[in-house]
Amino acid sequence: MGSLITEIVLAGPRGFCAGVERAIDIVELALDVCGPPVYVRKEIVHNRHVVETLRTQGAIFVDELGEVPDDATVVFSAHGIAPGVRQEAARRGLRVIDATCPLVTKVHLEAIRYAREGYSIVLIGHEDHDEVIGTLGEAPDRIHVIDGAPAVEALHVPNPDKVAYLTQTTLSVDDTRDVIDALRRKFPKIVGPSRDDICYATQNRQAAVKTVAGDVDVLLVIGAANSSNANRLVEVAQTAGTPAYLINDLRDIREEWLSGARRIGVTAGASTPEVLVAETVESLRARGTVAVREVHVVEEDVRFALPQELERMARDRGKELPSRGGIRQSI
Repeated sequence: MGSLITEIVLAGPRGFCAGVERAIDIVELALDVCGPPVYVRKEIVHNRHVVETLRTQGAIFVDELGEVPDDATVVFSAHGIAPGVRQEAARRGLRVIDATCPLVTKVHLEAIRYAREGYSIVLIGHEDHDEVIGTLGEAPDRIHVIDGAPAVEALHVPNPDKVAYLTQTTLSVDDTRDVIDALRRKFPKIVGPSRDDICYATQNRQAAVKTVAGDVDVLLVIGAANSSNANRLVEVAQTAGTPAYLINDLRDIREEWLSGARRIGVTAGASTPEVLVAETVESLRARGTVAVREVHVVEEDVRFALPQELERMARDRGKELPSRGGIRQSI
């Protein structure tokens, strides 16, 4: 193919975060404990390969609870849900297992607290993302969703001295910083969480991309088109001046992207299984004598406990769930 590739540089950390691992485990364990079918509202995580794998095991994915039959088991996705969804499930008597990432739950709890204290809440995020839709449902009359610094100027709130901000967990650290700075200029008394709500995994994967971007000619980001954190990785690399492309898997790679490139960077969004990374690397290595180097910026050692409702279901059926450790990340 006339390839000039001499090295593949793997960014680390990459791929599954603790919240994604937990969500996938929950669906697999629910299938084992309850038996198929188990219904999952929305994609459990934003990755087609993960969803298809779980579907072959007996998971049925639906958009809304109206598609779930009575007396069924339903799992809520890692992105979180609005209170109305939870109330509908309770009203219908569905067996519910909540796979919401604990870091997303933290944002929900902050929204509830700020609303109770009378704040207008600015939620930085994309209004069509499942995570933002869920958070907005906690206090729809008090939350204003904005997706960038230019939107700050148009914001109008009842009391400019009582404003709080929250952030979608999967945004770009740099972009969010710009929005928060703009908010602080407009609302000097604005308050926010003790630290930005962008999760540890999002920050770590972006830091890895920043480190790798200057050392490669092209960066391939493996992730789904609807994965916010994967799209942000592309943006981080492009901001650093490195051509970057989002691919579902190796079949999406275009030859013209690699033309003249010697060093190819590879990373993956937080919902992407490592097997897709391995397949991509092997495909690139097949072009000739290509070295593989890993650049690791930080080690991750975070595990989230399984939801109590899943443990209760297992206990009621005389089954024991495997030990996964508890939460090592302060939330």
